[in-house]
Amino acid sequence: MLKMAVLLSGSGRTLDNFHERIQKGTLHAEVQVVISNVADALGLTKAENYGYPAFHAAGNEAINTILKKYDIDVIALAGFLKLYHPPTELIRSVINIHPSLIPSFCGDGFYGSKVHKALKKRGCLVSGCTVHFANEVYDEGPIIYQKSVDLDYEDSPDDIATKVFAAECEAFPEALNRVDAKGINFFWDRVKG
Repeated sequence: MLKMAVLLSGSGRTLDNFHERIQKGTLHAEVQVVISNVADALGLTKAENYGYPAFHAAGNEAINTILKKYDIDVIALAGFLKLYHPPTELIRSVINIHPSLIPSFCGDGFYGSKVHKALKKRGCLVSGCTVHFANEVYDEGPIIYQKSVDLDYEDSPDDIATKVFAAECEAFPEALNRVDAKGINFFWDRVKG
């Protein structure tokens, strides 16, 4: 079972999903701590209500100081909107979800609604999400799991966002379960080259 830290910046919808699935026994993880770079993030209130230790920490150094107090296997970026630099011992343990099928519509500047607007502008008929390990470059770490969604010609960026978030709710827990089953190194080693 993975021991997980959750980093977030907003409402905590992904934390809600994790908590619900942990309670059902379909996500093989335990949330050890929740940290937000936004002091009044709703996700922190939710974390406290779920009984998880919850903290505000503005930058990497403050986040990493908090993490040292917990036994952590992975750090899940759950709507964390800053480039995060983990402590050395967790450098290969940071997992992110991106709202497109990498390598499309990813990298610096592609996040949230910007991704869905770019998809709409290009006329894409398929989107989805990618769960991947994070490294020092946006959206370039090893891919753990991808889930696609079909789009309709009439879909607005908001419609696309809704479809992709539904896929994210399935994909992120599945990816975490795969990391629990196969180990972190499996995913890093499979893309060496």
